[in-house]
Amino acid sequence: MYEFMSENQNIEWKESWRDEYLKWICGFANATGGKLIIGINDEGKVIGVENSKKLLEDIPNKIQTQLGIICNVNLIEENALEIIEIDVKPYDIAISYQGKYHYRSGSTKQELKGKALNDFLLKKSGRTWDDVIEARATLDDIDPKAIYAFIKSAVSSKRMPFIENETNAETILDNLLLRENGGIKRSAIVLFGKNPCKFYINAFVKIGRFGKTDDDLLFQEVVEGNAFQIADKTLEMLDKKFLISPISYEGLYRVEKWEYPYKAVREAIINAIVHRDYSGAPVQISVYDDKIMIWNEGKLPEGISIEDLKQKHSSRPYNPTIASVFFKGGLIEAWGRGTINIISECVKVGLPEPIFESVFGGISVKLFKSYTEKQLIEKGLNERQIKAVFYCREKEFINNSTYQLICETSERTATRDLEFLVEAGVFEKLGEKKGTKYKLIRAR
Repeated sequence: MYEFMSENQNIEWKESWRDEYLKWICGFANATGGKLIIGINDEGKVIGVENSKKLLEDIPNKIQTQLGIICNVNLIEENALEIIEIDVKPYDIAISYQGKYHYRSGSTKQELKGKALNDFLLKKSGRTWDDVIEARATLDDIDPKAIYAFIKSAVSSKRMPFIENETNAETILDNLLLRENGGIKRSAIVLFGKNPCKFYINAFVKIGRFGKTDDDLLFQEVVEGNAFQIADKTLEMLDKKFLISPISYEGLYRVEKWEYPYKAVREAIINAIVHRDYSGAPVQISVYDDKIMIWNEGKLPEGISIEDLKQKHSSRPYNPTIASVFFKGGLIEAWGRGTINIISECVKVGLPEPIFESVFGGISVKLFKSYTEKQLIEKGLNERQIKAVFYCREKEFINNSTYQLICETSERTATRDLEFLVEAGVFEKLGEKKGTKYKLIRAR
């Protein structure tokens, strides 16, 4: 029995030959290769072909003439019937049919257009989006101040100490591989451009504060600038306008902490900036009562899954040139540990493990607060106790008298409520008698 009697992503059956099937051969050549079998119907039944000898001569000639490639075309006998097998190997260069590019994806053939075609051609050429010359840009579009700020960072990180005294912007760009034949690369505009949005309209970050649902947008902000400025400005904007900073004291000193681990949020934002698809939508940060979600358009490298992000994995950035400059500036590591650091920073302070997802054509990471209202209700807490938890999440500590005040209740009820919170593993009791106070135990 013929070996390939089941149709799948690398095998296509056709009852008889038609020249339009050159599109399928083109699609196989542009993907991972495959076999086009002539003489089998859609049900998988062998019906054979007529004029097999003529087809054996015509098909290879048409493939070579119209596609410019060579395929093995074999005549196979099955149940006393003849079928033709066209074995298509994958090609490193892009193959077109009548000026159009086709691609085999799953069990379907697609004609590549627009952005998908651009991405495909870049990949076949061995280049990435950020490594392409921006024909519209000149050195006047580069901000010297941004370059000199980078020099300080790169010298401080000890990854490029030799540029400490360099004053020529062109030399710096050349050292960072951001120019080619006198042209400015896209990565240079993103990293050091005076106005990256002039060239890439969505090269910004959008932050939104939501209420109970995604339809309830309370307010929003847009952060623009070069990639380094956006990273700093986004963190500053989150701190000043979107996140609550719990206040505590160490001796006489006032200490303001973030709702989420600062390092985790910083790493997630830098990841989004470095790995995003700059020809797509802007980076979007959604802030809720109980979580923060950071999303960037783009996709994971082939061979890397969402689960792989939870462990050490190969570092294959979507924008390798941009990533390289961020690394040399000391802002990221080069060993695929960014997502691991996000997880470890959250778990270290007792927060739930962040969730990574592939959604809406991009990658998102969600960071969660220690307790949500839903989680607390499930633990059996009443409205007063939930209010006390939220108070502690902001102020860090609470005592009996404060509990009475914010919950408008008696000392006896406050004592009973606080004892329940300790037994439920939500609060930790510190001190004795009048000095007793309670601290929130982070959820694990």
